[in-house]
Amino acid sequence: MRWLGSIDERQLWGCLFLSIGSVFFVGYFSIAVLCKLFPPSHIPLISALQNDWYYCFLVPLTLPIIVVAVYFHWLSMKLFKHA
Repeated sequence: MRWLGSIDERQLWGCLFLSIGSVFFVGYFSIAVLCKLFPPSHIPLISALQNDWYYCFLVPLTLPIIVVAVYFHWLSMKLFKHA
């Protein structure tokens, strides 16, 4: 299916997933990190997010594990392909 000129369906799905992931990352970053820089708020939800430290460290500490998992996935696919 060629919807947008020379872009095929796989490229369209890839762009869709990248854009959704980027939106969620920017939303998470603004909530988990930038919320701590704002002045104290009287809104209970924002106050709870400002006092929370778990999610602020969750993603940065998960990134090295993701890199190792992606490397092992790539390595296993290479070994499977050339076995």
